[in-house]
Amino acid sequence: MALRRKIEQDIRAYLSSDSNKMMIIDGARQVGKSFIIRQVGKELFPNYIEINMEADKLGDRIFAEAKTVKDFYLALSVVAGDRMKDRANTLVFIDEIQAYNHLLTLVKFLMSDRRFTFIASGSLLGVTLKKTQSIPIGSIIREHMYPLDFEEFLWANGVGEPLIQAMKESYENRRSLPESIHTKLMSLFRSYLLTGGMPDAVNTFLSTQNIVETRQIQTDIHELYGDDAAKYEQESARKLQIMRIYRMIPSNMENKKKRIVAKDIEGKQGKRMTDYLDEFEYLISSGVALEVKAISKPSYPLVQNSGKNLLKLYLNDVGLLTDVLYGTNIMPILKDIASINLGSVYESVVAQELRAHGHGLFYYDNKKLGEVDYLIDDQQHLSVVPIEVKSGKDYKVHSALDRFLSISEYNIHQAFVLSNERRIYQEQGITYLPIYDIIFL
Repeated sequence: MALRRKIEQDIRAYLSSDSNKMMIIDGARQVGKSFIIRQVGKELFPNYIEINMEADKLGDRIFAEAKTVKDFYLALSVVAGDRMKDRANTLVFIDEIQAYNHLLTLVKFLMSDRRFTFIASGSLLGVTLKKTQSIPIGSIIREHMYPLDFEEFLWANGVGEPLIQAMKESYENRRSLPESIHTKLMSLFRSYLLTGGMPDAVNTFLSTQNIVETRQIQTDIHELYGDDAAKYEQESARKLQIMRIYRMIPSNMENKKKRIVAKDIEGKQGKRMTDYLDEFEYLISSGVALEVKAISKPSYPLVQNSGKNLLKLYLNDVGLLTDVLYGTNIMPILKDIASINLGSVYESVVAQELRAHGHGLFYYDNKKLGEVDYLIDDQQHLSVVPIEVKSGKDYKVHSALDRFLSISEYNIHQAFVLSNERRIYQEQGITYLPIYDIIFL
């Protein structure tokens, strides 16, 4: 099934623009980058050429020495000489461009030559760019792609624009949806917690309704992410530390504080977060982990007030998390079981959604006042917006948020609590929203 993705509009606009920069779709593996580029590219260009540089590197290595424009075209002619026509009707898709560092340096010259239309994708582009001496900053349009967000998941489940528009009007006008609609949306939201947004997992679940098959795909992706470090990190000790940190994420999320604790990574006392900056950077830059930074004194813009200490890491996909935590036991997700706390799962899905919408991820941490789940920039008021996420029936209990709002110098104009509650209402400066309204923040 061809899943509808928001990024398609940007790809289509770029390929129709005659830009002198190369669009590179960046993102973790298995999020659907190649599929959507291929789908749009074949539709718009009669001569579509696709080269996977990872496959080339492991195979014939035709592009291994293509360090000039002339060399590149010669190598391209070996695999697609009959489709190399003119710029208007020939698209060259360079998949996994990061496999060869020299291709990133070559981008500027390929675009200046203007012989063909180009687009590229990269799975560990953030990691590779940091190691590339000549970064073609002025020659690329870098756009990040994430797993399906909840709105895209709604589309995949046949939810049409009339309902999404009704949801949006409900959110904007602070009017609650009818009980029947709310029940349906919560059912879909719980399904999303199971499947997450990896296209293969979503398609498998939709076509088979088989949780065992869906979980196998998620397990394979989780293992793939853990093993990828071996390809891009030469030092064996660092590979091991990257894999260790990555595998710690789900269990960390079950802890009260959910923070990475440096001494737990290798089981050694005296270790500091600064000892693992490169490992954190790999996991974040590769897109397999989402970082949530601590803010103790919130002010706009948040990015100026954060540090690397008290860091939280979340998996990039909620389906991977629920696979690790619950496996094929779907009851904790589908039913409200009092003994099961889904707090970490709800926080994870909100992190995923906020990041997909372009927000940086920050949380409030103050020894005296407590912790608030998320802060996002409030551009309208040059302030910040606190967000609290609740998975249970006690959604009105949020003492840290109350204390946060009581500090006048923070200049807070709006605050949100997201929960399973249907009703949308405002009380003491807080707007209570159903969890699925995260798609509009």
